[in-house]
Amino acid sequence: MPLLRAAPAHFPCYFRSVSVSPAAASRYHWPMTALPIRGPVRIIGIDPGLRRTGWGVIEAEGNRLIYVACGSVEPPDDLPLSSRLLAIHEGLAAVLSDHRPMEAAVEQTFVNKDGVATLKLGQARGVAMLAPAMFGISVAEYAPNQVKKTVVGAGHADKQQVAMMLKILLPKAEPPSADAADALAIAITHAHHRQSTALRLKVAGL
Repeated sequence: MPLLRAAPAHFPCYFRSVSVSPAAASRYHWPMTALPIRGPVRIIGIDPGLRRTGWGVIEAEGNRLIYVACGSVEPPDDLPLSSRLLAIHEGLAAVLSDHRPMEAAVEQTFVNKDGVATLKLGQARGVAMLAPAMFGISVAEYAPNQVKKTVVGAGHADKQQVAMMLKILLPKAEPPSADAADALAIAITHAHHRQSTALRLKVAGL
């Protein structure tokens, strides 16, 4: 059964209010559960964008990082905004289904002087957060400077410096684009801060 019904032809801007029962909603969302800090954890990093949404999957076990896969979702430029957002969602859903990460991390939106561009990027970021949430995967958020500082050691590092550190941290990774490389850096950032959380819990005796 289709999720959406086409609007009547004589009302091109007509939208019908639809109520969704809990049983129907459960087909698309599973409750998020806290995962154990210890043990190998598969993490997906997502670098949202309307033209290219990068993704990178790694496994973290202690201080050991293992490259799994990376790539990008690239909707055609001639699609309307709504269709591009849908394509991003479907592409990420396929990646999540294939690689089954346990946790996700998304880069926060960088606010610039172009308000329209920032708003559109924020919409892509919303889709990037929605996709793992629909699989019951918890989503962490990291600022761009925090990602660079974690991976390179400097919050204002350039993309070339990030790429060089990725070769050291993930020797088997060969990201096909800068967006995929950024997504791997986001996943590494989450793995690092996740370990910091584990250390704090250990010190607290929890």
